Amino acid sequence: MLGFDKALGIHPTMAALRGRRAGVLAANLANADTPHYKARDLDFSGVLHAERGANQLRTTKGQHFGVGGAATLGAELLYRTPQQVSMDQNTVEVDIERAKFMDNAMRFQASMRFLDGKFSGLRAAFRGE
Repeated sequence: MLGFDKALGIHPTMAALRGRRAGVLAANLANADTPHYKARDLDFSGVLHAERGANQLRTTKGQHFGVGGAATLGAELLYRTPQQVSMDQNTVEVDIERAKFMDNAMRFQASMRFLDGKFSGLRAAFRGE
């Protein structure tokens, strides 16, 4: 039997993680003028590697492991190392944050389009098309 986990793969988790990252990047931009604010970001590649490793573990029942979901979305928030710290010790670099936000938004849209295609394929399979 083919479950949603196998049919959709890592993409729902990645879309959720990209949504969470958008919030972190937006908070950085909102605090660009806050003294002593430290810019943060998710360890996206670390989460991806952990997710791939977790997906390689198999058992008799999928419920045995907490693959994806809340465990993956508990990604570690890291402090960004700035190229140049401001006089008030704020580490937000607006141009870099905007670029990262836009890149994340485009990748989020790509994930959503991929998931839409997967769901369209599943709907067609259920209808027998």
